[in-house]
Amino acid sequence: MSESIQESMRQIITAEAAAVSNIPYSVDYDRAIELIIERVHRQGGKLVTSGMGKAGQIAMNIATTFSSTGIPAVNLHPSEAQHGDLGILQPHDIMLLISNSGKTREIVDLVTLARNLYSDLPIIVITGNPEGPLAETADAVLSTGGAAEVCPLGLTPTTSTTMMTVIGDILVVNVMRLTGFSREQYALRHHGGYLGQKARC
Repeated sequence: MSESIQESMRQIITAEAAAVSNIPYSVDYDRAIELIIERVHRQGGKLVTSGMGKAGQIAMNIATTFSSTGIPAVNLHPSEAQHGDLGILQPHDIMLLISNSGKTREIVDLVTLARNLYSDLPIIVITGNPEGPLAETADAVLSTGGAAEVCPLGLTPTTSTTMMTVIGDILVVNVMRLTGFSREQYALRHHGGYLGQKARC
């Protein structure tokens, strides 16, 4: 082997840490957080996340984290949406769509389908391509910064999914902070397991 696992590990950690540190801030973060608070916390809607492939798994994680912290959220598979699951959408909802390329066909199509149902539906996009067709449809665009994947082929979602997860955490933590979500409220949503026990201590 030309390099040890330890050397490779350090290189990967360094590259991903640098990518996370360079996620660009824009006022769209303020806009996205305010939209989530307005539509869900104040108006009683929900957050609907979606992505395809690995981005879809990140979208699901973001939805479950929001749900556990006072913001009702569901994940919608973009392909299933075309076969009736789009009916999950309601008038006061908001969508959070994830696509590293910013042009994933199923996600771009989902925007059209969703806005055919509710024309004023706000859409937040997390993407590595803030100039892409998906970003053009969005009310708030959160760029990952587009750092290269650490995959030796430069193809497998690795660095990009790390940054998507961090951006999701930024949204969750700031919504919690601005809505005053408390330990007691957290405990009401966690009845079992270690976190449930810890929240009630």
